[in-house]
Amino acid sequence: MPGNENFRKQTTWGGAAGIALLGFALVYRFFPGLIHVSPTTRTAPIPVHTSAPPPIGLRPVEAAPILMGPPRELAGTMEVIPEPPTEPEKPATANIAATLSKADAALAEGHLFEPDDANALALYQSVLAEDANNRRAKAGVAAVRDALVAAVTAALDQGDAKESERLLAGLERAEIDRQSFVELRERLKLLRQVTPLLATAADRLKQGRDLEPAGASAIDTYRQVLTLDPANLVARQGLEQIQRTVLDGALAAVARDDFAAADAILAKAEQIVPGSQQLLDTRTRTEGVRRQRAGTVLAQAQSALDSGSADLAEQLARQAQAISADLPGLDEFQEKIKNARLYASLRPGEVVTDPYLDRSGNAPPVVVVPTGRFLMGSPESEEGHRETEGPQREVVITSGFALGRTEVTVAEFREFVRAASYVTTAEKEGHSSVYDENSGRMADGAGITWQNDYRGKRAQDNLPVVHVSWADAVAYLEWLSARTGKRYRLPSEAEFEYALRAGSTTRFWWGDGNPPRPLANVTGAGDRSPAHRTWRKAFERYTDGFWGPGPVRSFAANPLGLFDMDGNVSEWVEDCWHENYIRAPRDSRAWVNPGCERHLVRGGSWGSDPDQVRSAFRLSALTITRSARVGFRVARDL
Repeated sequence: MPGNENFRKQTTWGGAAGIALLGFALVYRFFPGLIHVSPTTRTAPIPVHTSAPPPIGLRPVEAAPILMGPPRELAGTMEVIPEPPTEPEKPATANIAATLSKADAALAEGHLFEPDDANALALYQSVLAEDANNRRAKAGVAAVRDALVAAVTAALDQGDAKESERLLAGLERAEIDRQSFVELRERLKLLRQVTPLLATAADRLKQGRDLEPAGASAIDTYRQVLTLDPANLVARQGLEQIQRTVLDGALAAVARDDFAAADAILAKAEQIVPGSQQLLDTRTRTEGVRRQRAGTVLAQAQSALDSGSADLAEQLARQAQAISADLPGLDEFQEKIKNARLYASLRPGEVVTDPYLDRSGNAPPVVVVPTGRFLMGSPESEEGHRETEGPQREVVITSGFALGRTEVTVAEFREFVRAASYVTTAEKEGHSSVYDENSGRMADGAGITWQNDYRGKRAQDNLPVVHVSWADAVAYLEWLSARTGKRYRLPSEAEFEYALRAGSTTRFWWGDGNPPRPLANVTGAGDRSPAHRTWRKAFERYTDGFWGPGPVRSFAANPLGLFDMDGNVSEWVEDCWHENYIRAPRDSRAWVNPGCERHLVRGGSWGSDPDQVRSAFRLSALTITRSARVGFRVARDL
């Protein structure tokens, strides 16, 4: 239990300072000439308002009203009318003056009520016995009383019953009001009641029984004291000492990186002295170390992810989260791990261009497609619905993939043909299907190859390559894989429709009706052929400015960043043809039967009827089919 020596020193010095101040006030009041201040002419005092009550034992002094007339302006200055002079004090006798001097000296030296023959209280009271109205003696008695009240209050706060009893004995002679004295006596009585408990608590602290055993520990005893005396400072300090020991354990746990144990200890400390400053300081230190440690672990996780170890990165990220759940940057890193698993550390929507490994050049740009789910096919209620488009089912795209930003162009396909000395199906067969302006229909054209456009003319480099078979497309993708070290392939039918819909559930990716503006190269009622032919079936009030395939990227991309997914040319996909979706995969895998002779073409072309431009439309074609309406785009595994 804290001792009383420091308290006595504090009391002595504090009392001396107070007495010195009081002495100065007395000299100022009764001997103003010594400090050259006139007691009869002064400006009005500035009132000080306070809501604090007077100390125990002090009677508030009612200030006499200052009778002042209105100020008068004289020669540019303000005249302050002095208050009426008070009644002159009875002249002190030589004996009273000498006694007051001794009393003031005793007060200044701290001899408030002891020794019996030379204390300030007795000397001031002896003056009052001779001159009951002596203001200096009255002020001296009040000063002694106030100093004793302060001292006894401090002694009670410190739990010093003996010192409190001694001071109360003196205070009883200092004319303190009875109610205040009784209150101090009651506090002393309570102190005597809790003093044995405080001693017991101190003994238990020495024995190491600060928290245990339950019911017989120091903390239990201090709480018992506070139940009797809620304001007891010694008990509060004892609890704070116990809490400090507990908090040291929390810091030790933090040093071991055992933050779970630190949290448990902090919760335990909270129950001892809730909201204490030392508790708040320890929480702040713990949180600082926690965030620093979690940041270090997260940096290690980033290094693991950069090296290609997503599993280790995820394990370290979980450790960082366990250390500090609200660590800045943790959510973003979790997203990186997800992208690493789904998209090889790429981001959905990111455009990737793979360079060739064995020569100059690059593969066609591809766009990372986000994973997700969608309803594939069309409901029976959809206008234009065909039996081959059902039954409609939910397909889940669980594996990230990338899809060509545009259809493969003539220039890109030429690079492959020349490098690989490849001979296409059309070149082997000697013909392909082209548009005949005279009849307005598609017809076989001799000598037509990938180098020709839809009419059989020389194709521009930025047009989508046509007159290529399914086998030609696969050969190009195998060559591309060898050049880049990445796996390029045709998209599956599910991947194609998922990317074509781009989150939509309507007939077309833009809605259920006509395109609201030029969005794709499809059959429009306003389109005209070179001979001014029009389409028999077309989107009403629509024109896109093309008759035949247009250069890639002639229209805006769809919401996934892909160009010409619908319109321009239809495109080969990897799947074999099946009459419907019964037993079809419910993920993104291609539905392939080895050796199948018919594959799927998806997406409307520049010459397709509006019903064939629907997102669910699918068409069967022989593997060797070549047409001015069919091309392809690449897909790439991530």
